[in-house]
Amino acid sequence: MKIILSAVSVAMLCCCMSCNNDAKTGAANDAAQKNLAAMKGVNEAIKSNNMSKLGDFIAADAVDHAGMMGDVKGLDSIKSELSKMGATSKDMNFEVIKEIADSEYVFQWCRFTGTNVIAQMGMAAGSKYNMTAVEVGKFKDGKAVEHWEFMEPAEMMKMMPPPPPMPKKMVDTVMKTK
Repeated sequence: MKIILSAVSVAMLCCCMSCNNDAKTGAANDAAQKNLAAMKGVNEAIKSNNMSKLGDFIAADAVDHAGMMGDVKGLDSIKSELSKMGATSKDMNFEVIKEIADSEYVFQWCRFTGTNVIAQMGMAAGSKYNMTAVEVGKFKDGKAVEHWEFMEPAEMMKMMPPPPPMPKKMVDTVMKTK
């Protein structure tokens, strides 16, 4: 009888532990879905160049590490930076190629396309761009608190102006040393 009681107790304990793990997994999955929804909300705001609802998706003290001139701190500064980006590019669009999320991070591999309205990032006004990057958002309580963007060097080189021509004297010096 003690063996049966022990076996039943162990089985009940395993069942309770299993249920507890399922609850944790469910909560983590819910958080991941909430984070994905927030990231998609930010994406839609950027596409439409309507920053009015960004506070629903980005924390007031968030930091965007992908700013043109370094870190952009605070929701209002992020809104301003994103508005400028939208104003300097027409027909801007991006597609999410692949995304994954957990309860803390969202990773998106994205393709960005559009046309520059002004000369920027080494590209002339009217030039079209087509590049890919990995966007990483860190979330807390369903709102983005940090953001990074990672681009391949070849993609970055597309945005760089060509180097200036090397002065003839320097060319001659280089050629003599070879």
